[in-house]
Amino acid sequence: MILAIESSCDETAAAIVSDGYEVRSNIIASQIPVHRVYGGVVPELASRHHLQAIVPVVAEALEQAGVAFADLDAVAVAYGPGLVGSLLVGVSYAKALALALRLPLIAVHHWQGHLRAIAIEHQLAYPYLALVVSGSHSGLLRVEETGGQLLGCSRDDAAGEAFDKIARALDLPYPGGPEIERAGKHGDPRAVAFPRSWLPGSDDFSFSGLKTAVLEHLRRRGGAELKPQELADIAASAEEAICDVLSGKAVAAAQREGLPMIALVGGVAANGRLRRLLRQRAKQAGIGVVWPAPVYCTDNAAMIGAAALDQYTQGDFADLYLNAEPRV
Repeated sequence: MILAIESSCDETAAAIVSDGYEVRSNIIASQIPVHRVYGGVVPELASRHHLQAIVPVVAEALEQAGVAFADLDAVAVAYGPGLVGSLLVGVSYAKALALALRLPLIAVHHWQGHLRAIAIEHQLAYPYLALVVSGSHSGLLRVEETGGQLLGCSRDDAAGEAFDKIARALDLPYPGGPEIERAGKHGDPRAVAFPRSWLPGSDDFSFSGLKTAVLEHLRRRGGAELKPQELADIAASAEEAICDVLSGKAVAAAQREGLPMIALVGGVAANGRLRRLLRQRAKQAGIGVVWPAPVYCTDNAAMIGAAALDQYTQGDFADLYLNAEPRV
């Protein structure tokens, strides 16, 4: 039984995960109300709130699972990538706990957590393609039983980051992804012909040009207040541009690699338009698509625990020199 901790950005999370990827508890303390005032995550505030939340969140995870510290076999923690101050809170707490309880310490890469989130609810045959899309990174990986091969990643703004920046430009609250999806629900995705950066010959992604195009579109309007339908059309068109590229490049990569399944993971995996477009394109290509439940898409500790189970069986442990790695 593993206690897993995740604090890479603005969620303080702890989970108890046992053999068979059974999630006994999965507690998440979100800081969205704190950062919404500023239109995005303020790193200093994030780390301070992690300090306040880490002990009660872990205590709640243990209580909900009905276990005590003495029942644990290991402590796992996300060590990066992420905000360095936020990561340090989780890493420092996990190291202290592992030392005090004399338990193995498992260092989990945040991406690996998102990848293994799919194992909580689905058993996939290897190999398959993973489309990882979150606030800080977007990428395509060929996943084998022995590991993953990175096919492409963000060159600049990740998909979730683009959603947040576009939402801020439209005066929509943080986090941007759900707000743009909500605002564009009754909009026309063809109303504004925003550009798509396909990067021919590459599996990489680039969304900074789309962000700039939205800003330029608003600038040309001369600062006039957006009418409700105009806001809906811009939001829907921007969302479509992001989802079009993500789904199109993922299906093309899966076809090229001869992979029969795509796993969509990460916070942006909760986007309804992305799910529909990816499933539609994949079905036409004879490729299956799966994704986790929404609670396992956003940053959470259950996914860290799922990844840690694999490392535990391999004896892949960290020492007490483990440090936070904001860029790994």
